[in-house]
Amino acid sequence: MVDVLIGVDVGTGSARAGVFSLDGEKLASATQSITTWRPRSDFAQQSSSEIWAAVCTCVRQALSRLSDVQVVGVGFDATCSLVVIGADGQGLSVDPEGAPGQDVILWSDHRALSEADEINVGRYDVLRYVGGTISPEMETPKLLWLKRRLPETYTRATLFFDLPDFLTWRATGSESRSACSTACKWTYLAHEGQWDVDYFRGIGLDDLVDDGFARIGRDIRPLGGVVGQGLTEAAARELGLEPGTPVGVSAIDAHAGGIGVLGAAEASQFDAVLALICGTSSCHMAVSSRARFVAGVWGPYADAMLPGMWLNEAGQSAVGSLVDFIVETHAAGPALIEQAGLEKRSVFALLNERLAALENGRASGEIASSLHVLADFHGNRSPYADPALRGGIDGLTLSAAQDDLVRLYLASLQGLAYGTRDIIDALNAEGYRIDTLLATGGWTKNPVFLREHANATGCRILLPKEPDSVLLGAAILGAMASGVFPDLAAAMTAMSRSGDEILPDSRTYEFHKAKHEISQDMRRRQLQYRARMETWARA
Repeated sequence: MVDVLIGVDVGTGSARAGVFSLDGEKLASATQSITTWRPRSDFAQQSSSEIWAAVCTCVRQALSRLSDVQVVGVGFDATCSLVVIGADGQGLSVDPEGAPGQDVILWSDHRALSEADEINVGRYDVLRYVGGTISPEMETPKLLWLKRRLPETYTRATLFFDLPDFLTWRATGSESRSACSTACKWTYLAHEGQWDVDYFRGIGLDDLVDDGFARIGRDIRPLGGVVGQGLTEAAARELGLEPGTPVGVSAIDAHAGGIGVLGAAEASQFDAVLALICGTSSCHMAVSSRARFVAGVWGPYADAMLPGMWLNEAGQSAVGSLVDFIVETHAAGPALIEQAGLEKRSVFALLNERLAALENGRASGEIASSLHVLADFHGNRSPYADPALRGGIDGLTLSAAQDDLVRLYLASLQGLAYGTRDIIDALNAEGYRIDTLLATGGWTKNPVFLREHANATGCRILLPKEPDSVLLGAAILGAMASGVFPDLAAAMTAMSRSGDEILPDSRTYEFHKAKHEISQDMRRRQLQYRARMETWARA
């Protein structure tokens, strides 16, 4: 029998399970889709029971492809979504109309915009640790929304979980929470080992204080630890594993990706590297031995990813979802999508192929020189921390042929890359010296996305040898639960390695400098237009 580890990743649209060797090789994997309901604009809901069923199916399917293996540890990661559980252990509906089964408010749900704005007006001290401004993607604004808009659901709830912690609870029965999710999304002060009582009373969630924070977590554990006594008999039966199999403290999906890639860097290099996890959205993770306060960037969080280190977390709310939107809503999009289906190829492979033909020896990226995209279609997460920002396109003509879509697609990738450049500039202004991106996630499979990020930021990009670094990160957490490695740093070093390298093309520096400045101009103009219309509305 060969000892193996299982990593489980629940992303925005699917659950996945991977079986890994102790040296980080992925031996088998499986995927199951997850339903998202969108009953209103800015609402996004899921089902925790469907998610757990998908997880169990994935684990069973992945294991069925192997023989003579023994699972010695399981690790979970998931999106930072809010799960609401009642006294009977079943989910409570978070739908405004009470639709059954929908007990998860997805991370991207922006229903709590006004609650977030109200909290930010209070200028609470704890907000220093979320970049100065709380996001509607975080959990306390969503809890406040539930208390006000669905008071019966809020009162009946006995447990509020971040989705990663729901998975470990479902697997082990333990109500312990991860310092990763609680510090990053719930305002837990991991460096002090406590919740901020004044904050919760100040924003109107004093009932959580009165019950000693039992509903959101009294037992907070750092990554690299163990949850409960391992898999319960019921969970083991559903997953097809042995009862008592060790389960690691969970992580947010992007943070698991950071664990999966940062093992390729020496600790002495951490100030110079940024983990870029890019999928439906993106996260940009930087770690430091000291707390760095960066305006508009979440954190600094103690022990939220690597024990003994402070984490700064930035990101973009829409990356893959933005590019999908651009393609699907363009006049030439449906025909291209149909062609991709007939040829059994990715629509992005077709776009990249046509892009190469249009460039035909020209400097990369220049065919979009007169087309500019401000990529904040779903607000700006970092470094401007403005969920009310919106996207913009400058340079459209009356033509909407396929080649126009190719140029718009390229300009959109550039707009996203300039967002990453803004984040790097903000981090470097506070003491980092980032010159390397450790990139992982679905969009690293797109060479044009990587090329434009390297050229726009001037950073080299290192890809991990194991491209599925999020699943690998989850497996590393499972390894820590099993006791195979003495600490998380040792596990990361043993199980993750770097692969291909993409270097920036210095010939494009001035081109991207000019386009980046235009992107910043577009954002400033939008703020001016907003102020002008607010003045009109008050008149």
